[in-house]
Amino acid sequence: MKCPFCGFDDSKVTDSRPSDDKIRRRRECIKCKGRFTTYEVVEIPLLMVEKRDGTYETFDRNKLIKGIFSAIKKRPVTIEQVSEIADYIENYYANALKTVAPSREIGEIVLEKLREIDPISYVRFASVYNDFTDIKSFVATISEFENEK
Repeated sequence: MKCPFCGFDDSKVTDSRPSDDKIRRRRECIKCKGRFTTYEVVEIPLLMVEKRDGTYETFDRNKLIKGIFSAIKKRPVTIEQVSEIADYIENYYANALKTVAPSREIGEIVLEKLREIDPISYVRFASVYNDFTDIKSFVATISEFENEK
């Protein structure tokens, strides 16, 4: 780490502690003995979403959460559970070092997670995600649950 006072390339860490989503480090320059603070954060790669029509847009966590919230309205699903779904998706692609995610794949992950949490929310999300156009589609999705039990 370069010293902001003298420009020397080496410093030692005198203190290190977590601060929000970063790590705060107190450093001391080996040459001039000047002290300064740095913050270390994890760099998450930019995730692009490939839409069904072939276009791309940047992943928007808030847009994902908004879509999930429309499915869980008046259901016993907590904000923490919705946040965990969004975290899971972000971490899944970051850990796999993928920079492009098909929207269909993201939707499948959300459906899988909602299926574990609340069947009604799952059906609601599936109705929008799979673009149900008739009652038969709803019945087929609900029948899946009945067959599993």
